[in-house]
Amino acid sequence: MADGERNKDWTVEELDLIVADYYSMLSAEIRRVSYDKTQHRKALMAQIDRSNSSIEFKHHNISAVLQQLDLPWINGYKPRVHFQKSIVNAIERYILKHPTAQHPEALAGAFTERPPLFIEPPPLLEQKKERPEIVQRLVRKFNPAERDFVNRRLGHDGEEMIFNFEQQRLRQADRHDLARKVRWISKEEGDGAGYDILSFDQKGRERFLEVKTTVGSQTAPFYLTRNELSFSKERPTEFRICRLYDYSKIPRMFEIAPPLDKFIHLEPLSFEASFK
Repeated sequence: MADGERNKDWTVEELDLIVADYYSMLSAEIRRVSYDKTQHRKALMAQIDRSNSSIEFKHHNISAVLQQLDLPWINGYKPRVHFQKSIVNAIERYILKHPTAQHPEALAGAFTERPPLFIEPPPLLEQKKERPEIVQRLVRKFNPAERDFVNRRLGHDGEEMIFNFEQQRLRQADRHDLARKVRWISKEEGDGAGYDILSFDQKGRERFLEVKTTVGSQTAPFYLTRNELSFSKERPTEFRICRLYDYSKIPRMFEIAPPLDKFIHLEPLSFEASFK
């Protein structure tokens, strides 16, 4: 990269072009359509006065911002965290103009084959890290936990995947009798039970499964209702949170057992206000 280019700030127009190009590649990746990163860079170089390495570095920066938003990023463009405010603003502009960018699962569509799921160990609880204010503002604006919580289609599809997984798990254990008894409680009776799926272990003991689905990473935040938290304390032996993540690409899963605060930070976000 020439010194002149290194010291030359990216313009708003250049940033908007590279973010749009990044999303076109990401869209293809999520839809499982092949594309050529090199050809994309060459096409972009024909539009803006930037070198191949400069464009590639900016792609890594875009991945880093999307990682903060717990959105999928392009394989091969590993996040590089030292990004400038200008690229954060460019991504904000793109999402505001294209709200569907927050819902990559819609691009993926239905899975032609149900992906195999395996129960992984949950991630280790880490001390919370402070984000730069510009990133924190973007995360507050496009809250990943809120995004997934209000996405009824995503929640439904995640529950369906776990419902089928539990039936299959029991059939593979030669417990067809128990597989037939697995119930999708939230679909049959609505929300309010404190869990979504009633299942069983191989010995016939009940499993109460609350499914939390995200298009984000293994450590993406999620909302837990007061009722769900209360039920986890009432039935700690049987209750599990099934965390289904990276849903728009290759869904993966782990379980969390009470006490929940051993695995996750629990923070009150709202309070009930009353006059009595």
